[in-house]
Amino acid sequence: MSGDRPSPLVIERILRDRESIWQQIVAERDLNALTGRMLTSSAIALACYGAVLGFFHSPLMALTSALKLPLLFLVTLVICLPTLYLFNLVFGARLSVRQSLALVMVAITVTSMLAVAFAPISLFFLITANDYGFFKLLNVSILTLSALVGLRFLTSGMQVLNDHGLLAPEAANAKVDGQAGAPAPVQAVPVAVPAGPTPAAVPVAGQSAEPVAVPAGAAVAESTANGAVTTAPAPAQVPTQPAGASFPPGILPPGYVAQRPWDGRGVRRGEPTQRPASMTLLYIWILLFGFVGTQLAWTLRPFFGDPGQDFSFFRSIDGNFYAEILRIIGNL
Repeated sequence: MSGDRPSPLVIERILRDRESIWQQIVAERDLNALTGRMLTSSAIALACYGAVLGFFHSPLMALTSALKLPLLFLVTLVICLPTLYLFNLVFGARLSVRQSLALVMVAITVTSMLAVAFAPISLFFLITANDYGFFKLLNVSILTLSALVGLRFLTSGMQVLNDHGLLAPEAANAKVDGQAGAPAPVQAVPVAVPAGPTPAAVPVAGQSAEPVAVPAGAAVAESTANGAVTTAPAPAQVPTQPAGASFPPGILPPGYVAQRPWDGRGVRRGEPTQRPASMTLLYIWILLFGFVGTQLAWTLRPFFGDPGQDFSFFRSIDGNFYAEILRIIGNL
């Protein structure tokens, strides 16, 4: 599916062709339209799910919950997005505001669509098990699960941006004129070889079949067809070869082996790379996003509406979200 093809079902593209989404965000191509479609889809999905939540109390509560649930996610995004953007700037990332917004909107879109997919299940328990505490706990669990899946998409997208050097600019500096830097020349280090008076005949790859005499047991390097260098190990330490010694082409001096080659980012292949600070701070930001969202949800309540109380657009701010969840679990 093309990254430029408009589609009203943006969630289908996110789930089936997420790589094109990440590439579009990396290239900053048509991000305004993509973000707008995700915002519209998320608002509609959250409004539908909010209506199911509020219908437990009354049709009027269903209408207000349909308005407040999209508002909850939007206001949380407005509060937390500047922190994510500044975190990246402080630690050297090169993400723009549009890229940061698009990444977070991918997570919110997945969360909202997964939540509305659970709406028939929530409605089923609303009809068959009309218990306020159970219904509230069920839907909090649904929203938590949906949010965890959505945030998993956020971390995946940030990892792709990290692979493209947007979170670690020093990795991108290894490229010259848009091409990866040439690997560093192969270096040789001394290795142990056993002392032995008898030379052994070793053929040279790519040369004539005439053998070349080298000390027995020495490590010999050969150039293969793809340019790699292979050596034979040796178990004992001997002095290096005398200065001025000459060796045929394709043969390194005995007692030396090639080190591992370098990749285009200046890191030896096979060595672990350090995770950039932006990725570590992303997990801190996710926790911050969760705390802000839950506190804002407590401030904007009711979403369900206690059937034992009259309708009200807001409740008084007392207690907190986590104490309320523990109280509901205790009552169950």
